[in-house]
Amino acid sequence: MSDTDELGRALAEICEAAADLILPLWEAGVEVLTKADESPVTEADRRGEALILEHLARRFPGVPVISEEHASEFGTPDAIGPRFFLVDPLDGTKAFVRRDPHFTVNIGLVDHGRPVAGAVVAPPSGETWFTAPGGALKRIKGGPEAPVRVRPWPKGAAIALVSHTMKEETAAKLAAEYGFDLREPMDSSIKLCRIAEGAADIYPRHGPTMEWDIAAGHAVLEAAGGRLTTPEGEPFVYGKAPDGFRNGWFVARGG
Repeated sequence: MSDTDELGRALAEICEAAADLILPLWEAGVEVLTKADESPVTEADRRGEALILEHLARRFPGVPVISEEHASEFGTPDAIGPRFFLVDPLDGTKAFVRRDPHFTVNIGLVDHGRPVAGAVVAPPSGETWFTAPGGALKRIKGGPEAPVRVRPWPKGAAIALVSHTMKEETAAKLAAEYGFDLREPMDSSIKLCRIAEGAADIYPRHGPTMEWDIAAGHAVLEAAGGRLTTPEGEPFVYGKAPDGFRNGWFVARGG
């Protein structure tokens, strides 16, 4: 665990194994249950998380893991060490339920408050993004790997990725604040990966998220030359155990 160079690839393999399990459940449709916080959960969330936790325990014994479904059922720890994994086995459960392909499998490694390695898989498309030495890589359905990189800000044509449920007045306010020209609704951490590969430019999030929602995508985005900060431009920190691993507002940007 002292060398993070190949961690991204190892995490990508685990995410892909979980994606292989989840995809048939999405295609067939699964029962939707409701968690204590009124958010949806499915058998795909639970089975995907069990597989990921098993793989992480075997390959990285002793490294703590904070994962969404375990946290929903048992709560989060009151304290956490400097190095730990954040796992979201199915980010975008609402998209999954409505048969929208924008959902992802996510594993990120945090070291002293920063996401230093991560992998994100979009099961319907077979796309995998992961951190690698000197940058970020992408492969599709096990095909050849290619580097991804954020693009320069396209003046007059900057694209913001936003929630499907964002109100028009909120979108207009954010456009005025951040200077983007176009917007595209999209769910899950795939937004961070689209910015990382130069397909979009900014993702302003003025709303609630959890650390496991974004750690993996944040790692990929940074590796691809982008950044994720507070709206004031301050570093975005992980390991907020006293806050239940809840995030404040953030802004993800490309070049």
